[in-house]
Amino acid sequence: MKKFYYTPGPSELYFTVEQHLREAVQNGIGSIHHRSDTFHEIYDRAVKNLRLLFGFGDEYEVLFLSSASEIMERIIQNTVQEKSAHLVNGAFSERFYNFSEKLGKEAIRVDSEWGSFPNIPDDIQNSELIALTLNETSTGVSAPIEKINQLRSLYPDTLIAVDVVSSAPYDQLDFEKTDMVFLSVQKGFGLPPGLGVLLINKHARKKAEEMHSINPHIPGFHSFPVLIKNAIKRETTETPNTLAIYLLSKVTEDMLTKGLEQIRREINYKAAVLYQAMEEAPLLSPFVQDKNLRSKTVIVGVTDHSEKILDAFDKKGILLGKGYGKFKNSHIRISNFPTHSKEQVEQIADLLVELK
Repeated sequence: MKKFYYTPGPSELYFTVEQHLREAVQNGIGSIHHRSDTFHEIYDRAVKNLRLLFGFGDEYEVLFLSSASEIMERIIQNTVQEKSAHLVNGAFSERFYNFSEKLGKEAIRVDSEWGSFPNIPDDIQNSELIALTLNETSTGVSAPIEKINQLRSLYPDTLIAVDVVSSAPYDQLDFEKTDMVFLSVQKGFGLPPGLGVLLINKHARKKAEEMHSINPHIPGFHSFPVLIKNAIKRETTETPNTLAIYLLSKVTEDMLTKGLEQIRREINYKAAVLYQAMEEAPLLSPFVQDKNLRSKTVIVGVTDHSEKILDAFDKKGILLGKGYGKFKNSHIRISNFPTHSKEQVEQIADLLVELK
């Protein structure tokens, strides 16, 4: 039986990936040299498509790393000399905070209950970086975009880093309000794991250059100045995940052809169907109580019957996500990414309501 993955990452592959994989094998993409003209063209195409898809300008450079977790660590190493502030409302925003603390920085933690979003503080003026997660994969909380705009107004000179791992490409960020935006490809872009993408603007690059001039050995081979020097040439510092970059260039092209507004409309519709089903379902209900904070891309339900629900769907070939961390046995997480069909989401909703 074919399995359909509604897990929140890795998730279902984008429906064109199989075709692109065949073409990649036929064209020897997995064997090309990463200093070749062919690789330069693949890198450049991926960058141009990301620019069109997200709407960011030339002030941002695109860096490819191994994962979003690595990017969190690199951001702290490259842009925080002493102090960072973190809005923490789930496991992944907490991970960003933990990286800063473990790297010996003064890490300020601004908490809210998991299932909500922190209030914007007005007392972190001395922080060099403010970090937040736009869509908390562990809890299904989506931060209002106006919160980022508020941060920029309050702290115009502080770097702002935004984790968009489980909401891209759905997001509608104003890139003038951010300095670093990052993601990994195994969720909304429907690709196999193993590639992280960092969008970094001139202000963050300047801070990294200043830190690098003070101590050029930290973090050495993966300092932002070194990564950016290579990125300008459409290269990476070491042999990259060429196949993943190629697939990203092709899938972003497919998404541009379909149109981002159409993708967003479909995600909004599917999210409404799933949340309505959770409101009616006998065995679970929405975890996030504030409807304005409910994620459109990771739908989270709270339940005392997680194993029963997961097993029922597994028998039909549909894999839903378990809860994350401390919610492992009390949450069900359902991804709602561009590749997930409206018809199958409607079937999932029907089964949620029927299960007793």
